[in-house]
Amino acid sequence: MLDNLNNPPIIDSVRALQWTGNALRVLDQRKLPGSVEYQDFHTAAGVAEAIKSMRVRGAPAIGIAAAYGIVLAAQAHHVENPGEWQELILQDFQVLAASRPTAVNLFWALDKMRVAIATGGNHPDSLLSVAQSIHEDDIAANRRMGELGAVLLKGASGVLTHCNTGSLATGGYGTALGVIRSAYLLGTQKIYACETRPWLQGARLTVWELDQDRIPATLIADSAAAWLMKSGAVQWVIVGADRITANGDAANKIGTYSHAVNARHHGVKFMVVAPTSTIDWNTATGEHINIEERDSKELLSDYFHHADSVIDAWNPVFDVTPANLIDAIVTEQGIVLNPTTEKMMALKDISISP
Repeated sequence: MLDNLNNPPIIDSVRALQWTGNALRVLDQRKLPGSVEYQDFHTAAGVAEAIKSMRVRGAPAIGIAAAYGIVLAAQAHHVENPGEWQELILQDFQVLAASRPTAVNLFWALDKMRVAIATGGNHPDSLLSVAQSIHEDDIAANRRMGELGAVLLKGASGVLTHCNTGSLATGGYGTALGVIRSAYLLGTQKIYACETRPWLQGARLTVWELDQDRIPATLIADSAAAWLMKSGAVQWVIVGADRITANGDAANKIGTYSHAVNARHHGVKFMVVAPTSTIDWNTATGEHINIEERDSKELLSDYFHHADSVIDAWNPVFDVTPANLIDAIVTEQGIVLNPTTEKMMALKDISISP
């Protein structure tokens, strides 16, 4: 069966981000699955708005988009002022950094672009190759994580995932959904996806993406997950992460923590899949993660959108799953079982070695 991973069929046809030569083409994920619409962005401010408005979402994809946003800014500033473009671009870094506060890949990608500017001479041409490398390396890392995670599953018959972690959320193939793609090739047949409220990334994006690649899946309400686990239909919950701290705590889409608690109660294994660029080595634990909260209107019906309403809504976008509820963190550099600070530091040594 391992030959299926070495020579897989085409099960990865979706691309959410495309570089056109003078713009970043973005698949507007807010309109899926009803409408497949791409929009071209020609400025860093435009890319930042695409991230903030959730046209682009998913931690790796946000980082990739930001890198291309810096390329667009550098090209524009170099045309208007070749001698000062490196100073002018600082404001674009700030605009992009402010677009989403939780996903560490955003800041990782921006740091890569800062280094490229500092070491690339007086012309911005080299920045495009750096952004494209970030994009291509992400796809390669996802395929590697898919291979590692699928073998770890050891033929599990059923898996559950939350939010969208596939090609739509990355450069391609996906993190958690990449593991599920690879596991499907190895024989895992029952794939369940939660709706993932309030933005319904599972209902709108994950099952749409799987449908594009003809991978059968079953959609469930978020609140049905514990009952599904109790039934014995799934042996693993597999999720992505927007930030992993140095001790192995993982921030991911709101609802992930609940799945981890339920999984532990029902004897279901819990896997987090993310590239090492998602690990924030400078943050010790999840208690220090800045959790983004979005407008309460995303939860409230129009009936309550008036000045006299006494009803409000709390709308955190992420929660943090503590490391002691995680059975495995899968990265392109290797797997950390039952993560602790010491085990994560061992992974760090591998990831920074030449």
